[in-house]
Order: sequence, then C-alpha cells, then structure tokens
Amino acid sequence: MFVIANQTKVPIKVWLPDESQMDDICKEQALHLAELPFIFKWVSLMSDTHAGMGMPIGGVIAANDVIIPNAVGVDIGCGMAFVGTDIRVEEIRDIMTDNGLLLQGIVGDILRNIPVGFQHHKNTQSCMTLDNALESMDKYEPNPELCGQLDAGYYQIGTLGGGNHFIELQEDDNGCLGIMIHSGSRNFGKQVCDFFHNLARELNQKWYSDVPDEWRLAFLPVDTQEGRQYINWMNLALDFAVENRTKMMYAVRSILEKWMGRHTDIAYSYTEEINCHHNYAALENHYGNNVWVHRKGATRARSGELAVIPGAMGSYSYVVRGLGEKQSFCSSSHGAGRLYSRTGAKQNFSVEEVMNDLDKQGVILGKHNKKDVAEESRFAYKDIDEVMNNQKDLVETVKQLRTLGVVKG
Repeated sequence: MFVIANQTKVPIKVWLPDESQMDDICKEQALHLAELPFIFKWVSLMSDTHAGMGMPIGGVIAANDVIIPNAVGVDIGCGMAFVGTDIRVEEIRDIMTDNGLLLQGIVGDILRNIPVGFQHHKNTQSCMTLDNALESMDKYEPNPELCGQLDAGYYQIGTLGGGNHFIELQEDDNGCLGIMIHSGSRNFGKQVCDFFHNLARELNQKWYSDVPDEWRLAFLPVDTQEGRQYINWMNLALDFAVENRTKMMYAVRSILEKWMGRHTDIAYSYTEEINCHHNYAALENHYGNNVWVHRKGATRARSGELAVIPGAMGSYSYVVRGLGEKQSFCSSSHGAGRLYSRTGAKQNFSVEEVMNDLDKQGVILGKHNKKDVAEESRFAYKDIDEVMNNQKDLVETVKQLRTLGVVKG
C-alpha cells in the first residue's frame, strides 16, 4: 500500500505497490474525491482499482452526513453469490450424456433457462422484495418517475444481465464443485442511480455547491427529503439484488440436481453459502464516528467475514475471509479489475484467440453471441493473483476456484 498525500485535503491510500500502476483517469478521479469537503479520514483504493464514472471502481470512501449516488454506481447491489458442494469434479468430469459431457449439458441448460443480457422473463415472477415495497408505497410515492420500475422488476427478478455478469461452475482446490454468480439489481438500480444523480446535480447547483459538476460527484445530504428518498430506493435495489442472485442460485441448483439425478448415483450435499454486495453505501461506525461508507466495486471484509472475489472468465476466483483492516474501512477488492476497456479488449484480442484460450483450459462457454467474447476474457483484466497478493492485509484466502464452465450474457 502507498499513500498520496500533500496534494489534497485528505490522503489517498492505494493498495498497489506504487503510483505507476494507476491509470491517469483513475488517479484524477481519486484526487477529486480527496477534495470533497465531507470526506472522512481519507480515500481508499483497492488493488483492483480503475477508472469509473465519477469515482474509481475499487474505491471506498466514508462521508459525513451525505450520500453520493455515483459513488455507489448504476448497478446498485451488484455482487456475488457462491454455494459449495462436496461433489468431486473428477467423478463427473468425463460422464457422457445425449447432450455431450455432463458439465456441457448443465451449462447449456442454465443458458436456456435463465435469461441473460437484455432478456427478461416473459411472465411476471414471484418477488418478495417487490411485494413488500408495494405494501409500503408511502416510502416510494414521492418519486413517481421510478415507481414503474416496481412493475418491471417482476419480469427482471432471477435474470443475469450482461457485461461482466456470469454464472460459473468451478472446481475448488480440494477438487469439489462450486457454483458462483455475479449479478446485481438489473435495470432497476441503473434507473435509481441516474434519477438521483441528476436530482443531486440540480440541487447542488441551487445550493451553489463548490463540488464541480464535471466531477460527476453530486451529493445529497442524508437529512434532506431527497437524501432519505435515495436511501429508501437504494436499499430496495439492494434487497432486489440479493433476491435476484438467490433466485438464480436456486434455479442453477435445480438444474444441477436434475442432471446429477439422471446421470449419476452420487450422493452429495451443499456446503457454505455466501451472498454479498460490492456496490452500495451503508451507515457504519469507523474510528468512533458514524459515517456513510460508499463501496463502489469493493467488498466488505470485516474480521472473520466471508466474501467472494471473482477473477475473469477462465482464471481463478476466491472465497476469502476478511481481516478487518481499519485503513480500508474493512473493505477489499471486488474482482480483478479491468486492464482494457471493452472496446480496447476487442481491438487487441480476437474471438478466435479467446475461444482457443478457453478451449486449452477446458472451459465450457455458454453464450448466445460470441462476437464480443473478448470484452470479458481474462486478457481484458488484471492478474487476479497479483491483485490478491497486494491485499494480503485485507483478506485471507479460504478457497481458490478454477472455472469449469461459464454462462455469459
């Protein structure tokens, strides 16, 4: 970890060896954060940090009495779910079915039954989060522009999305099968972020805020009606994201059980279950103060707390245990962090190159359109093992997981 100091109101603590490993835009955004008048203590950047919208991805800030929509991001509640099993991969790897290998059949079945990308369910789905919201509409009626998202959410719950979201079958370092899901609040969270970011911009101009609009860090005091409304909608999106991952996990488990029952007589059980966010804000106590901790592409890592840090498609992912490092506000990285933009990845790596790489590693890919596969290849991301090495004071590894099959939007 190194520190950028004496340039801004508060220091910037970066979990990288030196400043040369930060891209220029990421550094510029961090310098903007460190000039905000309400930042508590310092700005923390995790080892996967890179440029985002207004605030770097992999960024953590604690704020006094304000909340910043763009410091949470457009995919509110984006995060990870993981379920382990005691199924030995070596016992099922070579099982053949009418649909090819057993793992190929499972991946194909997931792709057919869980909507990905811009797809959603054709019929409304059950959703406890939205049912509860409709029973408490007094919390949401002040923002009629967003209320339509409640109806739309019944079609989006239990869907994966696109971009870097995925469903993976993995093998842990004990040779056992695991299921990992990366997804968030779908379009719901984006609409909430965009609405309140624009509202905050208007109010900041009205208040003659000294936070420049071009920094894209417009804020809402939490004791205002607008601030309280954002918190209501953000928490709703967080609950929606948890239920979204949970429903997909149940669907994947059902598919796994169907294929295992048809083609094996192996008795098995599920082990640990984890469901955690890495795009959110929460009121927490740090250094004796109650502050709004914003984690944008960062995972909470309190002492003893289990979390999931995914690598890129075809590399390693990790189940970790938090070490409760105070300087990071008890946070860690949320993944490997991008090395290339989506456009840059497609310009530098061909579809054939990526598919050959996955084939050499024995990774089964479930994807409707492979033209943009380079965007999420492991070449587009930082080395996850280097990222993990740079945050040994933040988390300890519980399991290392290798990709067997992956479903992408």
